Amino acid sequence: AARMFLRLLSDVRWRVANPKWRRMTCSPRSTSSTAEPHPVSLPAQTQVVICGGGIMGTSVAYHLSKMGWKDIVLLEQGRLAAGTTRFCAGIVSTARHVSIELKMADYSNKLYQQLEQETGVKTGYMKTGSISLAQTQDRLISLKRIASSLNVMGIPCEIITPKQVAQLHPLINIHDLVGAMYVPEDALVSSANVSLALATAASRNGVQIHERTSVSHVSVQKGRVTGVETDRGQIQCQYFVNCAGQWAYELGHSGEEPVNIPLHACEHFYLLTHPLKEPLASNLPTIVDPDGRIYIRNWQGGILSGGFEKNPKPLFTEGRNQLEIQNLQEDWDHFEPLLSALLRRMPDLEALQIMQLVNCPESFTPDMRCIMGESPTVRGYFVLAGMNSAGISYGGGAGKYLAEWMVNGYPSENVWPLDLKRFGTLQSSRTFLRHRVMEVMPLMCDLKVPRWDFQTGRQLRTSPLYDRLDAQGARWMEKHGFERVKYFVPPGKDLLDLDQSKTFYKPDWFDIVGSEVKCCKEAVCVIDMSSFTKFEISSTGDQALESLQYLFSNDLDVPVGHVVHTGMLNEKGGYENDCSIARLSKRSFFMISPTDQQVHCWAWLKNRLPDDSNLTMEDVTWKYTALNLIGPRAVDVLSELSYAPITPEHFPSLFCKEMSVGYANGIRVMSITHTGEPGFMLYIPIEYALHVYNEVMNMGQKYGIRNAGYYALRSLRIEKFFAFWGQDLDAFTTPMECGREFQVKLEKGMEFVGQEALLEQKQDGVYKRFTMFILEDHDTDADLWPWWGEPIFRNGRYVGKTTSSAYSYTLERHVCLGFVQHFDEKTGEALVVTTDFINQGEYEIDIAGQRFQAKAKLYPFSSLFTHRRRKDEVELSGYQRE
Repeated sequence: AARMFLRLLSDVRWRVANPKWRRMTCSPRSTSSTAEPHPVSLPAQTQVVICGGGIMGTSVAYHLSKMGWKDIVLLEQGRLAAGTTRFCAGIVSTARHVSIELKMADYSNKLYQQLEQETGVKTGYMKTGSISLAQTQDRLISLKRIASSLNVMGIPCEIITPKQVAQLHPLINIHDLVGAMYVPEDALVSSANVSLALATAASRNGVQIHERTSVSHVSVQKGRVTGVETDRGQIQCQYFVNCAGQWAYELGHSGEEPVNIPLHACEHFYLLTHPLKEPLASNLPTIVDPDGRIYIRNWQGGILSGGFEKNPKPLFTEGRNQLEIQNLQEDWDHFEPLLSALLRRMPDLEALQIMQLVNCPESFTPDMRCIMGESPTVRGYFVLAGMNSAGISYGGGAGKYLAEWMVNGYPSENVWPLDLKRFGTLQSSRTFLRHRVMEVMPLMCDLKVPRWDFQTGRQLRTSPLYDRLDAQGARWMEKHGFERVKYFVPPGKDLLDLDQSKTFYKPDWFDIVGSEVKCCKEAVCVIDMSSFTKFEISSTGDQALESLQYLFSNDLDVPVGHVVHTGMLNEKGGYENDCSIARLSKRSFFMISPTDQQVHCWAWLKNRLPDDSNLTMEDVTWKYTALNLIGPRAVDVLSELSYAPITPEHFPSLFCKEMSVGYANGIRVMSITHTGEPGFMLYIPIEYALHVYNEVMNMGQKYGIRNAGYYALRSLRIEKFFAFWGQDLDAFTTPMECGREFQVKLEKGMEFVGQEALLEQKQDGVYKRFTMFILEDHDTDADLWPWWGEPIFRNGRYVGKTTSSAYSYTLERHVCLGFVQHFDEKTGEALVVTTDFINQGEYEIDIAGQRFQAKAKLYPFSSLFTHRRRKDEVELSGYQRE
């Protein structure tokens, strides 16, 4: 067994000129921290301390040193690459659903390809290609969607037939396949050797590496990292990077200021065999069979095959496992379904001699995406962990982006889908994590159709109206732990059928959402939007106004009672947040942001607002229930309930007033709906929520009131060309690029964050433009639907991707929103995108490899649809604000 593990590690012995390292020991199970004397004492201070000597820690060290930071210490509690990295299957795969993960994997592949030449350390890099198999048509559609993304990124990829699979890998049983995806540049590596190669390069660049050194806790003063305590003494530092893998959670909680890193380990099994009689060729493609839940790769003439079973086994829930990772106990009964799937896929293996069943811990996160970024509570505390069994694929790219984040203050790509701040404290419950990873691990292979939802860890954050809405047929989804209504199932509908419908085509809820949209346009609907993030910022003097004027791009010095739609921009002019701010009084502001901004926005403001006891910011998300009253009859319902004039003269657009509704006082009513339709947002103190809801529903009966959900809201906002943060807007999107120049105070002579970047864009032009596309030759009933992330083609050339889409029940067509770029045909250089460039192109949207013609618009269609018009009578009109 020991010999087998050494093969998995490498033949390389760790030799460098610096005497602080010794040769790697022969026994991989030696865990005593006092086995040998430490050759070099720890420095008293350094700029960066990295905890963890696996693929993540060494990648961060490598990239930081490449970017010019040399004063770095990497600490490893055991030996380099002796954790999860040592057991990694070594498959480098770029076939990813999430764009940023795809980019990380592509960069990793390119980095590993040249690493051996750069460092002289053999990495075992072998370009074998990979084949992802499809046993069903839906799986093939999923692969086609990935293939579309890979191809426009310049990564060779093709959809192939079962016969072509057999030609590429003769041992594969193809009788149940409908197709496959072949990615010829995917590769295999020795994960431990890659880690050692990165460490070698980092060491040559000045990084100090100390093995057998455990970090006990991180010191924090005034919200900043100041140093670390180890079992060999203290080190003062400015930055700390937690790359501790499965130990990252406990390490985060061991500091003076806890840092929540929501991940949990599960047992992960794979099989190693002796070589076949005719050893497998080393360049044979890796097989990924998601419907069989397994992967298969060549390993020294035999095979290595593992998978993601339906009933995973979480481990280490009770706390920290102090030792280096061992090969955990074999469990053949548990592995049996995966073994059966392997033998069905490769029947010739039945006579093969098995060497060992390896069982090692792998860390998984609550949403199947890795965790990176700076802690929202401790400045200078960075995290890179939770790789969901894709550590070697992401290692190079993740280390690069985190290093950029530390050196430049931001990474070179939008990494929000991976940002630690997408989670709140609620996702750090040990019970929640244990239950969620038991769902996540099987989901690694499950078919993920649009709009699927996690089933574990639900009903955690709920509106006071949850039970009332649930009893009326609400179907729920979850955002940032908060339950939100998708739509309401009318009485008599088959609930089970709706809940189980999963498709890339027209969904079963199509008519239900259509009727909710119709009601929003013709009568009045109520949508519970309590999940929105809500902050109150106030001061004793002008501090609140002065601070917010600098941190937000629109002018907030408006009369009391007015609502301002504004961006919270970074230095590059990109949206860190997109929000509405109501001026409650001369010195008090009420800020409404997207649900998943709760942690990110709080940290951003807290780090930038002056440290002034006269200036206060409070998170009041939980204090208010928010009801969105949408539709032309909303004004009638509200006026009857409040006995106050609600006409446009008394209550103009973007206005905020405290009112009584029914018996309840202190309701903040705003003339805004986030959809472009007429109506009001009611922010109700939580104890009055049920009363106000009941009053609204009772009074609204004569006006045809009904409940509605977020799917209706999505359709309404997309047909009005409203961009949402986190879907359409991100830290790399500016107001100039999405037609929001009118929401920026450039002409008012006031300084604000991002101003210089926006002035430059105004002068030079923009390099991407937010555009609306109406699909023209698309059959809603028969064709695949667009959801998001579909490539956009202009005159046959790739120019961007969609960011969101929905069926417009008004236009009776699909509407996609996305960004269009302009690249020089010869050089590939980015060029300015002009209005003429947008208007003069012929556009197509690629949905799983099939292209559909689309008409591009820079302005939305009129919101004045009071009845359904024939498609060819629809005309363009001016921009309609909320």
